[in-house]
Amino acid sequence: MATTWTSAFGRACGWLLDRIVHGLSLTRISPNALTFIGLVINIVAAVFFGRANSYNSVRMFLYAGLVIIGAGVFDMVDGRVARKTNQVTVFGAFFDSVMDRYSDVVLFFGLIIYYARINHLRYVFLVAFVMVTSLMVSYTRARAEALIGSCKVGFMERPERIVLIILGALFHRWGVMAPVLWVLAVLSTITVINRITYTHSQTRMMPPIA
Repeated sequence: MATTWTSAFGRACGWLLDRIVHGLSLTRISPNALTFIGLVINIVAAVFFGRANSYNSVRMFLYAGLVIIGAGVFDMVDGRVARKTNQVTVFGAFFDSVMDRYSDVVLFFGLIIYYARINHLRYVFLVAFVMVTSLMVSYTRARAEALIGSCKVGFMERPERIVLIILGALFHRWGVMAPVLWVLAVLSTITVINRITYTHSQTRMMPPIA
């Protein structure tokens, strides 16, 4: 029965996503515009984080989590719309990656403002550290793949980070965001180390760069 419900839910989500992609395709909207809209929505979520304080944080974090889910829809459909409307370009992939980095940073920046407002200095530094390691997860892969072709080792990619942030925001009432940040800090660091060691092992036999 569980498998049946899971399959039905998956088919329903797939059907809904296909309908959204089809509708957006009919508008002939640029996939890059959808990518940028996703960034704007994440900025709204960051504003909710930043406006939170000791009295309204549960409500503001809930709003932020719901808004991030909305931004995720655009993150899922931009590539599909590009393929459906035959607008896939190399620049589009580059632009999507850049906007993703901005989206990551702005969400963490909103959290930094929140923890600064409630005078939790330790978590200000923790969020800043998570922000840096999240960027390094993406950078190490991009830099490694420029040298060795593929570097998909590690497990703390952007989808996993976003899911954890959403969970932390939605369940902030029960203090979930704090452990989420520690998990992100540890697992992102491990992913960066994995990619450094993997790239080192792959480049050992390569001739030196002239």
